[in-house]
Formats: sequence, C-alpha cells, structure tokens
Amino acid sequence: MSQTYILALDQGTTSSRAILFDEQGKPAAMAQQEFEQIYPQPGWVEHNPAEIWSSQLNAAQRVMLDNDIKPDQVLAIGITNQRETTIIWDRETGAPIYNAIVWQCRRTAEECDRLRAEGLAAMFQDRTGLVVDAYFSGTKVKWLLDHVEGARQLAAKGRLAFGTVDSWLIWKLTGGRVHATDPSNASRTLLYNIKTGKWDDDLLAALNVPREILPHVAPSSAIIGETDAELFGRSIPIAGNAGDQQAALFGQVCTEPGMSKNTYGTGCFMLLNTGTTPVKSKNNLLTTVAWQIGEEPMEYALEGSVFIAGAAVQWLRDGLKIINNAAETEAMATALADNGGVYLVPAFVGLGAPHWDAYARGIVAGITRGTTREHLARAALEAICYQTQDVLACMRDDAGIALSELRVDGGAVSNNFLMQFQADISGIPVVRPQNAETTAAGAAYLAGLAVDFWAGVEELSEMWARDKVFEPQMSKEERERLLAGWHRAIERASKWVE
Repeated sequence: MSQTYILALDQGTTSSRAILFDEQGKPAAMAQQEFEQIYPQPGWVEHNPAEIWSSQLNAAQRVMLDNDIKPDQVLAIGITNQRETTIIWDRETGAPIYNAIVWQCRRTAEECDRLRAEGLAAMFQDRTGLVVDAYFSGTKVKWLLDHVEGARQLAAKGRLAFGTVDSWLIWKLTGGRVHATDPSNASRTLLYNIKTGKWDDDLLAALNVPREILPHVAPSSAIIGETDAELFGRSIPIAGNAGDQQAALFGQVCTEPGMSKNTYGTGCFMLLNTGTTPVKSKNNLLTTVAWQIGEEPMEYALEGSVFIAGAAVQWLRDGLKIINNAAETEAMATALADNGGVYLVPAFVGLGAPHWDAYARGIVAGITRGTTREHLARAALEAICYQTQDVLACMRDDAGIALSELRVDGGAVSNNFLMQFQADISGIPVVRPQNAETTAAGAAYLAGLAVDFWAGVEELSEMWARDKVFEPQMSKEERERLLAGWHRAIERASKWVE
C-alpha cells in the first residue's frame, strides 16, 4: 500500500511553498518558488496576484512530480497564507482589478488617521480585536474600490470578489466555484466581528465596503471545496485553511490556553492561545481568531505583530550588500564581545505592536568610528529579539500569566545566536522544535483532521518534538541595560515622517 500524504500550500510574503506531510506529521518533500516584490513608491508594497497563483501552483505540481507522488496519494490540501494582503478580482473574467496590496503596505495610513479622528477606533477594536492600522485589509479594500476606475460600479453589480490570499487560491484551485475564507483570516480584515463570527454591517459602512464582495466564512478545519481535476490529476479536497501565524500556533500544537509561539520570518509574530474566550488587550496587542475546528466554537489568541524581522537581514544582503546570505550573520554576531552600543530600529514600514506608529522610520543609533559591518549584522539580529521582548512583556501583562517557555519557528530559528539572545533578553527558555516547518504543518494538521488522516489533537501533540532548548544566561542588570538602550533608539525613530 503506497504512503499517503497531506499537501500543505504555504503562500508567504516572498515565496510560495508546497510541502507534503506524512502520517507521522513530518515533512516528506518540499518545493519552493520566489516571486517579485513590487515597490511603486516609498511605503507601498504590492504583489502580482497572477504570480502568487502561478508560483503556488508550480510548487504544488513540482513537489508531486519530482517525488513521484500519484494524485490518489494526496488525501487533502491545507492552505496557509500571508495575511491581510488584499486582492479584488472580477468574478466573470477571473482577472484581478489591480495588484495585491501587501500587508506591509502603508498607503492607507491617512485613511486610518481619518477613522481615528472620527472616533471609530474603539468600535473597531471592540468588534474586531484589532487596532486601526494600515496593516489590515479593510482600508486596503476601500483604497482599491476608490482608486481603481470603475471598481465601485462593478462592485454594485455583484461582479467583484474580495479576498485575502487564501480566498484567491481557493478560487483559483476550484476553478472559481468557491469564494471562501476562514475565521482566522476574516479576523484580520477590520470587517469581521470576532464575537458574533459574522461580517459586521457597521464596520462595512464605516469603510464603505459592499457586503456583496465578501467571501463565505468556513471553518478552518473542514472540507470547503475540491480542486479542478486537471490541476493535479484528480479532484483533491481542500480541507484546511488558516492565516500563517494561526497555522504556526496550531503547528506548534499550542492548543491549550497559555501556550505561546513566535514565528521568525519576514516579520515576527507572537501568539498566545487564550481558549474560547477573546481577551481584550490593554497594551495595543491584537485579539484574533486562532482557528475553528469543524462546528466547534472558535478559539482565540492574543497576537503581537512585528513588521520587520528577517526582512532587516534581507536589507543587509540586498540593500547594503554587506552580507551574501543570512546564515553569515550568526558568525558575524558571535565574533563580537557585545553590540558596541549599536542599535538598529528596522522601522522600514513603520512600527507594529505595541507601538503602531505608521510614521516611524528605520534608524541606526550609536555608530562610532569603530562600528563595523559585524556590528550592523548583530544589531539586526538583536533588533528582532528586542521587538519580540516588547510584545512578550505586553502579553504577560494582558493575559496575567507568566509564560514558562516560548516555542519558536520560521526560517531564522536555525540561527543559534538569535535564539540564545532571545532567551537572554526575554528571561525564559526558548524551545526550537524538530520540525521547523510549523506554519505548513498547521495547515496540514487542520486539513488532516477534517479527513480523519489524524485522529485528533492528542495525536498531534504526541508527534511534536523538541530539537533544542535555549536557557537564559544573561544577568538581570545586563538585560535591563540593553533594553534601555533599545527603547531610547525606538524613541528617536518614532513619528519620523511628518
């Protein structure tokens, strides 16, 4: 009997990946394809929706072809995606009306200023769990409808469909038969009431978004459609769907309240499971839907979103050209006794949680004649950890619990300096799992549960295994000294743009 698999489609900010997971929950094969980042003007970030689709389809087809996987060996597909990135397309032609506006894009910062000035921020936070910020999809939808010629007229005729990237992929995979999302992605739009589990008329009115363009909200773990047979040789059920950070939380099997994870990717995203009760943040964190398993109640999380993490290392490589690859930074950082007083605040697209400053910009502070490229590399890595610690401190205060450990994942967790510094600056053990592909694993697990590939959450918990635990070694005094320097640098970066 041939081995069977769940296929996870992991559509990220810089690449599309397809990973096959076996019955032991381990990644058996992977294919990946990068795609273009489009920067029309400062602070704007776009993707070509056709390229998102083609790169994801190519990766999925290639991982099966290259590993001689037959269509009947893939029992289900799970989708996980860059969240908040916004696409609107024509239902009749299937063509997008404009490029995808990426989650990092700040073009709607002034629209967010307007909403706050009109006193609407409290309503949005109460109903969506989010702060009013250009990060989220709602103001992006409004911008597209307002700025693309004829868009509002087409929307009024029922011709247009809005979706985050998961909805776009589901539409394309099903040949336009299914227009759907899940609660974890819906909860990132500023349009979805996380208490009622429905699109909210008052929120739609505040942003002038017509209900007709919205997708159906289906559970995160449930069969929501089948692929066109011609794509993979047979119709395969699409049975799992969650935004990338919620998928990573599920992939880390943080299924009990109080369990937390941090994902180190383009940005940094820490989530704390709060169970079936949404916890309102006092510290500018986000309350978000974690997932919904079948018809069970939705589960929630507190989230801290850091916009620039690994992207700061990419900047060292592509912008400054002082490194050839990200892996070099570990040796460069460890070659120094300390950071030499150098701090990098990577506010390239503003600052996320807990600051939510769309007008901050990146700075390097503390440069002397003795500053080297090694100091900049170390400062970039340390900045990732400082930003994470700022979120962690808020999370402890909001949830009222002391976190016993931080489970970590994402591409950067292979950097041992980064992981040790995170443990040191946060004062708690950092736990790296054996399977670093936790975002894709979460999508696979959600799909696998829906088709009985795995029996339940207990079986998933048994499959999770530690790789290494980084114990904190830094003194309290040194930790406080470093954080004080970081916070001085943050003050200088804040509200830089007039």
